[in-house]
Amino acid sequence: MSVTSREHKSAAPKKLNVSIVTCSTSKYDEKKLEKPVQDVSGDLIERIVKEAGHEISGRLLISDSEAMIKQVVREASISPQVDAIIMTGGTGIAPRDVTIEAVRELLDKELPGFGELFRKISYDSIGSAALMSRALAGVVRGRAVFCLPGSPDGVEKALKYLIIPEIGHIVKHARG
Repeated sequence: MSVTSREHKSAAPKKLNVSIVTCSTSKYDEKKLEKPVQDVSGDLIERIVKEAGHEISGRLLISDSEAMIKQVVREASISPQVDAIIMTGGTGIAPRDVTIEAVRELLDKELPGFGELFRKISYDSIGSAALMSRALAGVVRGRAVFCLPGSPDGVEKALKYLIIPEIGHIVKHARG
């Protein structure tokens, strides 16, 4: 790591408030029917974020709806209680998977290297199927935003190798 990079990271916030959003129409519909809902990837995000010393400022389960996704990101991006938003689900290639498209329209800045590195990590694990792995990161109103697949394995790898090591650094620069 370069001296400059070390200096930037050392000045980055060590404790952030993270909002978790799970995008899943099937889980959302179960919740509306008051059925028990298992959100393995959301639970995993919460556990890893807390283990890294950060706080959870909110947790939502929403439908794969472009309007709902945009509303949630807009609201979180103006909340003084939110430094970063981590989303899981709705990143595939099926017609209903709209998380990437919805969030990309809201970004002030995109971090294209995030998706590239995520696919590299996925390729090392699952091979050529990684080409269907869509992930996105960027900044909305000074908040870091990450869009991850719904796969628990993908969530864990993204958090362990990309998000947790850089989230404070990203937020520091996003705040300018």
